Amino acid sequence: MINDTLKDFNIILASGSPRRHAFLKEMNLDFEIRLKPVEEIFPEHLKAEAITDFLAKLKAEPFLENLQNKDILITSDTIVWSENKALGKPKDETDAFNMIKSLSHKTHDVVTSICFTLKTEQHIVNTTTKVTFKALTDEEIWYYVNTYKPLDKAGAYGIQEWIGAIGITNIEGSYNNVVGLPTHLLYKTLNSIAKAV
Repeated sequence: MINDTLKDFNIILASGSPRRHAFLKEMNLDFEIRLKPVEEIFPEHLKAEAITDFLAKLKAEPFLENLQNKDILITSDTIVWSENKALGKPKDETDAFNMIKSLSHKTHDVVTSICFTLKTEQHIVNTTTKVTFKALTDEEIWYYVNTYKPLDKAGAYGIQEWIGAIGITNIEGSYNNVVGLPTHLLYKTLNSIAKAV
């Protein structure tokens, strides 16, 4: 259905994330993947969605001069926001353990921004999901870190993996957002862009 609306557009996903690729396929979207490296550094004064908005927009910059009239470039960024601090991807197993330990027996926010860049305009949307973990034991955390190697995940965990199944007691908001992309927001915004152009 959405492909009819977008049939005249070329959707470009600038993400190497297999989870994001799978989501777009599940939504029956025709898209291509283009990757360009970006150093993900943000100003220290930014908080929560201001960080993900900034980084999603930053990831679009290397593509700007090559966009064609009917291209829609999708860039995205997700962070875990806990106790007034952004948790990105862990640098090693010990960092992953410490991140998950800091989330144990607490509620944190998973914040994602999606930036839609066209040749002449740009739209940024974001959403937040609240996730609560039970009190996790050190053994449970180390088992997860050593077995699942979550070094490519913001906050060092994947909700769809073992740690989510045994540890998450409550979620408010989009589940897909926590997996890696708020698909409802992607669908809504793509539709509105296509109808407005």
